Amino acid sequence: MCEYCGCQSLASIDELTREHDEVVRLISHLRSAHQGADVARMAEVARRISTVLAPHTRVEEHGLFPALAPDFPEQIAALEAEHRHVEAVLAECADDVTPSDPSWPDRLMAAMAVLREHILKEQDGVFPAALATLGTEDWEAVEEVRARAGGALPGRAA
Repeated sequence: MCEYCGCQSLASIDELTREHDEVVRLISHLRSAHQGADVARMAEVARRISTVLAPHTRVEEHGLFPALAPDFPEQIAALEAEHRHVEAVLAECADDVTPSDPSWPDRLMAAMAVLREHILKEQDGVFPAALATLGTEDWEAVEEVRARAGGALPGRAA
């Protein structure tokens, strides 16, 4: 993903970026499972995506987004709405359930297309804007949320 603005030099943004990278990697597995009509595999990968997104979304919505919302209210509201949309589709396979709705695989793939665009908006817009506008107290608040939320990736940035 992006490396041009230097925002990944901050541990908070680096961790969010690593999570984005993992989600993109997992989406590629979804594509191959979808092409093979392997709905059980799609559900398994979707649960892995949810595992990565749970702490990620918490950090964004309780740490990063509140600090940016005064300057970018419409953009933050749109990003949060996208979170809800993606979460709703992913939730259909929670608790080791393979959805029986025949429309779910296509709806999941559509939600993943939304998620890919969402990631690009964050990487190319939100993260550089945060680097340019947030102060030390804001970043400390983001780090406090991360400490509470944890992370799903090995070798989490400290």
